[in-house]
Amino acid sequence: MVRYHRTLFLLFMWQIGDLKIDGRAVLGPMSGFTSRSYRDFMKPFGASLCFTEMVSDAGIIHGQRRTRGYFDFSDNHPTGIQLFGHVPEDISEAAVKALEINPEIELIDVNMGCPVPKVNRSGAGSALMRDPKLCGDIIRSLKRKTDVPVTAKIRLGWSSGSINFRDVIGELELAGVDAITVHARTRDERYAGEPHMDMVEGLRGEMSVPLIISGNIYQLDDAINAMRITGADAVMVARGGVGNPFLLTQIDRYFRTGERLRSPKVSQQIDWCLQFMEMLIDEIGEEKAMRKMRCFAPRFIAGCHYSRAHRNNLATNVTDKDSLLLFLENIRQELGNERIYDNAAADYSDFEEVR
Repeated sequence: MVRYHRTLFLLFMWQIGDLKIDGRAVLGPMSGFTSRSYRDFMKPFGASLCFTEMVSDAGIIHGQRRTRGYFDFSDNHPTGIQLFGHVPEDISEAAVKALEINPEIELIDVNMGCPVPKVNRSGAGSALMRDPKLCGDIIRSLKRKTDVPVTAKIRLGWSSGSINFRDVIGELELAGVDAITVHARTRDERYAGEPHMDMVEGLRGEMSVPLIISGNIYQLDDAINAMRITGADAVMVARGGVGNPFLLTQIDRYFRTGERLRSPKVSQQIDWCLQFMEMLIDEIGEEKAMRKMRCFAPRFIAGCHYSRAHRNNLATNVTDKDSLLLFLENIRQELGNERIYDNAAADYSDFEEVR
């Protein structure tokens, strides 16, 4: 395994179009999570590339006020905006308007993998994979109208009876896509069960553009195995990084040097949680930030023994900044020297969008 990755240590920089990427850990887009403050918080841990939450093409075209906040980047580079829609001309029009609003957008990603029914009913997200040619047409339209790299995020297919990711990849490549992210599940599976890494074994060798692999990256070994099996250029960290920012550091360090860093102690996790809290307050104010922290804060101790009661408190009893500070300091006193032993032990079954 180490022998396989030695070439990655030597050739660490890779490219999406003409955009140079320095690192193998990519921060994935998550609706309700990957806001500006979250991306800025995660960047120093080793996120070589960040994506915004997915943004509706209609919201951009019609100038919805809330939509513009999704692509406020501050100084976090490189960052791409992820769009969703199903009409090629509409998606490219939205991309052009987004670039007018924020010329610092460095790439456009098209969501062709979201499994949420309300998105699929509109013909967007995973529904696009039912029509591989349409997927290609969307990329063609974007390439004609914009001058930044264009990528796509897909799944294996709509269901176990319609595994067509290779057909979709072929259409995307013909259309000039600059990179593709593959989440190794079907739309019907959503986030349940294990991703089918066996179905994408050696996939990068079949492709003419960079591959980012996604699905259940909760620990360093998950990233190593996903890269080894697929030959991918990078691994996308999404749910597994929420409350576990050090996972990005572990992945980044391993693929640079081969070093395996130990997991942090709870006291360090609390410090990071407090740092993120302050960044979130600066972005959206205390009241909204505390509502979101009821989801974020429990994740920072989710991989620790004896933490269930504390997680419940953080999820249900946080009312303001002072109450969160009190709960976290109590946890520090009780569990501060415990290590986050296994983030995969965290329960992600209740992982819902935060608004």
